[in-house]
Amino acid sequence: MKKMISSIRRRVFLTSAASLILIMSGWAQSAPNAHSDAVVSSPASKDKATKPSAPSQNLSSAAVSADADFVIGPDDVLGINVWREPEMSRSVPVRPDGKISLPLLGEFEASGLTPRQLQAKLAKQLATLVSNPEVTVIVEQIKSQKFNIVGEVGHPGSFTLSKPMTVLDAVAVAGGLKDFAKPKKMYVLRRNRDGSTEKIAFNYKKAIQGSTNQNFELQERDTIVVP
Repeated sequence: MKKMISSIRRRVFLTSAASLILIMSGWAQSAPNAHSDAVVSSPASKDKATKPSAPSQNLSSAAVSADADFVIGPDDVLGINVWREPEMSRSVPVRPDGKISLPLLGEFEASGLTPRQLQAKLAKQLATLVSNPEVTVIVEQIKSQKFNIVGEVGHPGSFTLSKPMTVLDAVAVAGGLKDFAKPKKMYVLRRNRDGSTEKIAFNYKKAIQGSTNQNFELQERDTIVVP
């Protein structure tokens, strides 16, 4: 009887060992395939993740258009780039008299011109020194556009107009209203292109309550009057 039980145990052990060997063998064959698949798919996934998105054509066009239409004024900072002529490429401020100075070229009137007009002017002068010059002019800093605020505010004076800027923005920049200001009687003086001056009423209390009709955007050379 003991010999029979021992024989049965031996058979069970051998059967289990054989099954375990078969399982291990199957796992060993499948593991390389899984690893191989992972290596093949990894570069594609990596390329997909790191591929840069195409730039927005609309945003680029809008920026070029806005810069091209801008009229240069005193205190603006311009970036002048002459292709293959690094000694002539630099950032230059527009002087109070509206002129800029460049090496080998001397002084140029920049105020009142657009970047494209100044580019053409510089390229024409450079053609006497360089063959087929390529000139790029960009406005790096806009400092010529200003607004004024007078009356009962913390810091009356002249400030750089950072567009878009509303009347409320301008009041905040000037330090806010003083205690004895009359917010319902404020107004904006605006110079029109024909030389006339327009008086635009502004109700500060309605503006801070969310009235979009009151909180309009400022234009260059606007003057805010706070009684």
